[in-house]
Amino acid sequence: MTDILDDELAVTPYARRVGERLRGIRRQKRLSLQDVEATSIQEFKASVLGAYERGERAISVPRLQRLARFYNVPVDQLLPPDEGPAFPGGDRPGLVGEPQKVAIDLNKLDALDSPAADMLGRFLRMIQLQRQDFNGKVLTIRANDLPAIACMLGTSPEQAVRQIDELGLRYRPSIG
Repeated sequence: MTDILDDELAVTPYARRVGERLRGIRRQKRLSLQDVEATSIQEFKASVLGAYERGERAISVPRLQRLARFYNVPVDQLLPPDEGPAFPGGDRPGLVGEPQKVAIDLNKLDALDSPAADMLGRFLRMIQLQRQDFNGKVLTIRANDLPAIACMLGTSPEQAVRQIDELGLRYRPSIG
């Protein structure tokens, strides 16, 4: 009965992607729907879990949290990866003082000789590999890259952008 109260009927592309992710995690755990029902002492009925996995029902956040606990995985692992911008223009709206993107001049970075520059260079090469972006001159770091860079630099994301500017690493296209 709580399944009906906790969850709403929803067949959306996102619900399907969540369902695919739930199915993938369950299969990685080598569990059938019936195994989950039995092992969870019927907290997760096979029919309801199957409806989640097919994207026919949306799972509530508290129920998703319980399922994550049951599978022994972090909640965010039950959600599909972001597949692109959800906002017109491609970027999520920024918070006050939050930088959106910063273009790094990779040639200037290569010319620097410091532990911070070396660490930043390794991180940016990893981003290049992930994005398959090998122009070798400029790399745009996104707002969601900044917390990791800030952590490496031992500062806040806003201060990390200031440090990038102080190091002269921000790409400035030449005019003319």
